[in-house]
Amino acid sequence: MARSLAKAALQLRDALAGLKFGPPVAWVYQPLDYAWAAHEAYLKRCGQSRGGVVFLGMNPGPFGMAQTGVPFGEVAAVRDWIGIEAPIGRPPREHPKRRIEGFGCAQSEVSGRRLWGLFAQRFGTAAAFFSGHFVANYCPLVFMEESGRNVTPDQLPAAMAAQLEGPCDAHLQAVLEILEPRWVIGVGGFAQACSKRVAAAMKGNFQLGKVLHPSPASPAANRGWAEAATRQLIEQGVWQA
Repeated sequence: MARSLAKAALQLRDALAGLKFGPPVAWVYQPLDYAWAAHEAYLKRCGQSRGGVVFLGMNPGPFGMAQTGVPFGEVAAVRDWIGIEAPIGRPPREHPKRRIEGFGCAQSEVSGRRLWGLFAQRFGTAAAFFSGHFVANYCPLVFMEESGRNVTPDQLPAAMAAQLEGPCDAHLQAVLEILEPRWVIGVGGFAQACSKRVAAAMKGNFQLGKVLHPSPASPAANRGWAEAATRQLIEQGVWQA
């Protein structure tokens, strides 16, 4: 399974390699290149369970997967809870305000801290969580404005977003065919919309759901994200009370 996931990730990396982006995007990082060792380690360690729950994020955060190669990859969570630490390279073009420091990054990715923190609280060990769950991102690219400000895929002009759709949809379909989940949970509205589109194009025996995105930019998430997400998952029948 992990080998198939790695093959699919490399195919996605190659499919995105030639894409060009214009304003507002001035910088693009590809963690599947410079952080491949850590991403591959994540797939080998954590992508071993069929028939569970797949949580789908949008794209890497600048202090998460951009640094560690792991979806929602807040450094402490990846290193200390999941148990992955690997050499991280650098992108060919690096914004002076957005340096890649790998596992030496001192900035905490709030979304990742919240997401993995909830899983650690509920399941205790990473092994217990990954025995029935997996976390993926729809798009592996990091987009930034000239200033270094993060640009998420839902903020891209329509033409730029459209060129991502084919490769990223194909990759998501491949992941779901490999893992054969019972549930696909979009972390936020964008990821949920992507999962719905891919589900409509494939014959998958899974249900779709959604949780609030843990971003600190969301006022609702800042009022107790873990409690809200847990409530949503229980109400949808994904988790038991």
